[in-house]
Amino acid sequence: MKCSIQNCPGQYEDKLIVHTVRSKGCVVVIENVPVEVCRVCGDVLLRPYMVRHIEVMLKATGQPKKSVPMYEYIG
Repeated sequence: MKCSIQNCPGQYEDKLIVHTVRSKGCVVVIENVPVEVCRVCGDVLLRPYMVRHIEVMLKATGQPKKSVPMYEYIG
């Protein structure tokens, strides 16, 4: 599929990414999320069914499999 960003000549390709979202006041990192990424500009498209799946997963999930350190930028 052609990229939806104005004047970008790229095409989207299927990839797995690490997706970060805020849920219940916490930052949640989800690995291996299937998305479409533009080969030229890097625009990322989450399919609507995947957004719904992530929302359901976040409501039903207990403890995460892993934890990671989080840093806050102080400029």
